[in-house]
Amino acid sequence: MNTTLCLPPSTLLERSFPRTTKTLLETYATPAYQGYQLEAWVFDDEAERQATETAFKEAGINACLHSAYKPLVHFFLEAFSWASVQSVVIEYPVLAHAPRRFLLEAYPLAALLPQGVSLRWEGVETTPAATATVHYRVQVERRGKGWETHLVTAPNRHHQDHVGEAQYSPCGWLWLTSPQGEVSETRLETDYEALFQAAMATLASTQWQSAPPYFEELNFTVHWPSRDRRLAWDDEHISLSEAMHEELYFSALEYFQRRAGLALGDRSIQPGQIVPEVSTQGETAYLQISLRPLAVFSAERDEVTLENAQQAIGTAQIKPFMAALGGQALYATTRSGRAVEARYHVGSDRAVVISAGQHANETSGVVGALRAAQQLCREPGAHFVISPLENPDGYALQHRLIATQPRHMHHAARYTAFGNDLQSQPLGRPFEYAIREQAVEVSGAELHINLHGYPAHEWTRPLNGYVPRGFEMWTIPKGFFLILRHQPGWEAAAKQLVDTVTRQLAQVPGLVAFNATQIDLFETHAGALTFPVVNGFPYLLSEDPDQLTPLMLITEYPDETVTGDAFVQAHTAQMATVITAYHAFQTLSLNR
Repeated sequence: MNTTLCLPPSTLLERSFPRTTKTLLETYATPAYQGYQLEAWVFDDEAERQATETAFKEAGINACLHSAYKPLVHFFLEAFSWASVQSVVIEYPVLAHAPRRFLLEAYPLAALLPQGVSLRWEGVETTPAATATVHYRVQVERRGKGWETHLVTAPNRHHQDHVGEAQYSPCGWLWLTSPQGEVSETRLETDYEALFQAAMATLASTQWQSAPPYFEELNFTVHWPSRDRRLAWDDEHISLSEAMHEELYFSALEYFQRRAGLALGDRSIQPGQIVPEVSTQGETAYLQISLRPLAVFSAERDEVTLENAQQAIGTAQIKPFMAALGGQALYATTRSGRAVEARYHVGSDRAVVISAGQHANETSGVVGALRAAQQLCREPGAHFVISPLENPDGYALQHRLIATQPRHMHHAARYTAFGNDLQSQPLGRPFEYAIREQAVEVSGAELHINLHGYPAHEWTRPLNGYVPRGFEMWTIPKGFFLILRHQPGWEAAAKQLVDTVTRQLAQVPGLVAFNATQIDLFETHAGALTFPVVNGFPYLLSEDPDQLTPLMLITEYPDETVTGDAFVQAHTAQMATVITAYHAFQTLSLNR
């Protein structure tokens, strides 16, 4: 397998896309349409849509422009008054193949209600036609005024996606009503949709080499002028630019999975590093697709105090921390040549492997692992391997991407520079996964504590069915979640470990209440949890005969994008899990 291709930068596509709002004005703000009423659903922010309405009004046309993305949430944000509201009943479409899809699109509406307002959801079975929109029906009770009804349109279209799968996705839409009352409606291909389709068409028409990796860096540079909108709930915001990053990254990954004859979601695919860089600059949508060399140099992060770190720490700060821990140094390397370092601290206890940074946009585990290792080093008999940053190539990319979009999830930084999940790398190779093989070999550890995170706000793919394919369980936060995987014969020990760890974590101030709040909102929009909860913590227990250690405890803290005090809370929970699980494992009954 080639590790680098050393290709010079080359451009596969460079194109601008007329802003849909401007195209609508050019087409319909003319004398021929004076007296008409126009309604359009576009992927753009409120300021641009309002400016377009004003321009139409000056041309003698009554226009209303809605958001095609999360239309119900935008209705309540932009066109609804909460004055004197007592209760709200919302009827939402129920699709046979995705019954809660439109409840998810309404997230986090249930958390945005004023105090004292009740909300009830009622599902209505819907079989939408290929050329018709679906609707939410909103019934509102106001004090002293009785009930009122609003119909909120949610334009969607049936289509086959870039890998031939059937989808029902949000789309642009246009209604025109003539002065005589004649109504016409049609799908409107927006700039947002056109940009994405151009990107996928370019991948399909490019002549790739026969075997992966196909490139070093596949770069999508996107200028998307629509501004993000923060919501008055937790870390939530509405961001078309973030959604475009997610669409381009995962759609490109899926394209190469299919091209290689692999199943969708197969994490062993190694196309190379896929990097969407989506900014909000400019006034017109712009896309450049280029092949670039791997970025082997990266800017450093500011040095911080570990215990109070408000954001991800830099690799330059990790290195002296590791040296101060002492012990035997273990090394692997990455595709770009960056070092993956672990330290083996020998002791009389049962050995434990502690790792973080497998998915490098999940940054709280890196700090939590280092804090835990510092504490364990002070305990007599401590016996562990610490590998705090398993994916330094992805970590460097995450830092590069947050320089322009600090509030985005940046899943492009999730995998290695090969484009694969390091856990899917073959055994016996010199790359990232080798650090785990070395850790288990030198220590004989039977427990691996693997620190992870997931999005702290909603994760969507609006151009391909809305809900992220393969990650449906992680589309909205549901608290600090634990996964315990075990080899055959270790189920009883795994159950003991989950019970002990969660009982101890319940003592961490605020953590159970944090979980309860997120789970309540999750269940409102995504349905009842389909996995158990013990001591206030959701968890999954499963058997995995192929993992390196008999037990693997995986943390899932909603940390992607959080900073400040929320980040401190995240890495404190990660640290507490390591310390608790380490000590619980020492007394665990291992009658297998």
